[in-house]
Amino acid sequence: MNSLVLALVGLSIFFLGYRFYSKFIAEKIYRLDPNYVTPAHKYKDGVDFVPTNRFVLWGHHYSSVAGAAPIIGPAIAVYWGWLPAVLWVILGTVFAAGVHDFGTLVLSVRNKGQSVGTIASRLIGKRAKVLFLFIILILVLMVNAVFAWAIAKLFVSFPASVLSIFIQIPLAIWIGYSVYKKKGSMLLPSIIALAFMYGAAVVASKVPALQVDLVKWFGGEENTVMFGLNGVSMAFFVWIVVLMVYVYIASTLPVWKLLQPRDYINSHQLVIGLLMLYAGVLFAAPTITAPATNPDASMSIFPLLFITIACGAISGFHGLVSSGTSSKQLDKETDARFVGYAGAVGEGMLALLSIIAVTTLFSTGADFKNAYSSFAAASSGGLGNFINGAAQLAAGIGIPAEIAATIVAVIVISFAATSLDTSVRLMRYIISELGTEYNVPALTKAHVATTIAVGSSAALVLLPEGPNGFGSGGYLLWPLFGTSNQLLAGISLLLVSIWLKRQGRNFMPTFLPMVFLLFMTIWAMTKQVVFEWSGLGEADANMLLFIFGAAILGFAIWIILEAFSVLSKKTSPEDLDKSA
Repeated sequence: MNSLVLALVGLSIFFLGYRFYSKFIAEKIYRLDPNYVTPAHKYKDGVDFVPTNRFVLWGHHYSSVAGAAPIIGPAIAVYWGWLPAVLWVILGTVFAAGVHDFGTLVLSVRNKGQSVGTIASRLIGKRAKVLFLFIILILVLMVNAVFAWAIAKLFVSFPASVLSIFIQIPLAIWIGYSVYKKKGSMLLPSIIALAFMYGAAVVASKVPALQVDLVKWFGGEENTVMFGLNGVSMAFFVWIVVLMVYVYIASTLPVWKLLQPRDYINSHQLVIGLLMLYAGVLFAAPTITAPATNPDASMSIFPLLFITIACGAISGFHGLVSSGTSSKQLDKETDARFVGYAGAVGEGMLALLSIIAVTTLFSTGADFKNAYSSFAAASSGGLGNFINGAAQLAAGIGIPAEIAATIVAVIVISFAATSLDTSVRLMRYIISELGTEYNVPALTKAHVATTIAVGSSAALVLLPEGPNGFGSGGYLLWPLFGTSNQLLAGISLLLVSIWLKRQGRNFMPTFLPMVFLLFMTIWAMTKQVVFEWSGLGEADANMLLFIFGAAILGFAIWIILEAFSVLSKKTSPEDLDKSA
């Protein structure tokens, strides 16, 4: 199979989905109103509620949702063959992710910029709100652990990428101040920032002295530094501490100071990265050596494929970003189509590229099967396979493999860092909401809530010795992350469906993907909680995953039952949502 054909088919379907299907959803289903006063204007405070140009907001939104997950998930899922992964990414993006991200954004805008957890209280009931907030709290905690683990691992593996990442922070702050104070454009400053970042990546790739290689500094694997930790473990620990200090500061600053300009820079990084790698596909047209399907896979494709690829097909975390930060910055309601649906399409393009990069990396089908001999092998090697495969694609347009690998690592880390501090900010919001709900005033204070968010995330990712060594919390939580992420997406679609029904509109475009998603995720989570993590089946018990999984599954089923009860009721005109 020629990768160029696959890329052209996928990109064409994404274009048609945005051009026609999202227009239908915007005009006939969500019925966007250009004159509606959005929360960004109604509650403007210069901190969280900030009217923002739609291209800048798209940059923030896209960078926040496009972390490492749309790369890791597809890079693992090709274990079942490239064809099932591609079909789920393309169809999921057009008919599920776009509708979900777009819908949760509009729903939040029509409800004072509130999170989907708070909106659940109005649509389903107060009990549903509390249950939903707890599910979201657990999910964002896992997001923090997973992405912090991924970033620290990449810093350790690609020390030449560190300089570029740290250069981006002061550049973003400079852009934020200059644009906010002088009301200028972000486009030229962000391009200049990218030039500095990529210049640093190229130089650091060639000059070892500019590489922040903590493993070497601590004496490598052979040297015990302290508390029984060797050089690798100590380097990982230090990077986690540095990341947690960074996200504490980043998530408490006003969005215009760091979040928006850095995300705008990252959106250009993604565009450049996609153009660079798709150009590699165009000019090199490498052959896909992986099989279309894998009949020898020991793990069942149903339902695991649909939770392994979460981001890149549909992701509940996107709804948290849409209703947590993006809805508070939307300038015009009609911008929601571009920000929400096009953001999902952009991530689908990244997921498709991840599949192509991994499946063209290996010289022969035998090499691929050897690397993907088991689901565990696919899980542990997926991210590295993508970076190496992407570097190989970039080599197709003349970029040296070493430099390309560093630039790709910079892009992946930038996105993961964006998702990380957005997730910590969301966790702060949720802790504050729970503090208000249970009348605990201390939890409503930003620094108290942020301290809890950062402290619990650090504790989770720095779990003691595990299958992947010290600090394997993010690695251990990856199986649960995909399942709970998809479960949250299904519940969010259920909320949007209830809202549409109360408006007397056609809710089938959100209801049908919701039914499919909830069926697959509840099937997967029940299988994991009952037969895998509990120790009742053949696998050894994993109490961390069992406790988190059982709690999420129980809360989710409770919400779903209450929501379907509400959805099945007939609503009179006086029951319609007054906010719309």
